[in-house]
Amino acid sequence: MLANADVMAFVATADLGRARSFYEGVLGLPVIEDDGLALAFEAHGTMLRVTGVRELTPPPYTVLGWSVPDIAAAVRDLEAHGVAFARYASFEQDDQGIWTTPTGARVAWFTDPDSNTLQLTQLPR
Repeated sequence: MLANADVMAFVATADLGRARSFYEGVLGLPVIEDDGLALAFEAHGTMLRVTGVRELTPPPYTVLGWSVPDIAAAVRDLEAHGVAFARYASFEQDDQGIWTTPTGARVAWFTDPDSNTLQLTQLPR
C-alpha cells in the first residue's frame, strides 16, 4: 500500500530556534518550511520535520541517521562545526569514535541540541 509513497522523517525539539541553528547551520540542511510549530528540511529527497514539543525526553536509541560514503571525512567535517561524537563503553570505537560492525559497516553517533541520538553509517562496499 505505501511502497510507492515518499517517506518523511520526524524528530522532536523543545526549542525550534535552537534546532534550526543546528539542522540548518551545522548539518547544512535547507529549510523548506517554518510554520512556527515545526520546521521542514530538505534531506536529500526526504522531508525531515522537526516538530516543536513542550517537553522532550529523548529516547536512548538512534532516531535519525545518514548513509555517507566516507564516514571519517564526515566525522571530521562535523567536528569542525563543533559536533562531538559519542563514546560507548560497549563498542570498540576508533580515535574518531567510529565503530565497525561485524558486517563491516562503520558507525558513529552524535546528538542534536535536544539530545536526540543521530547516526552516520558507511555501508560496506
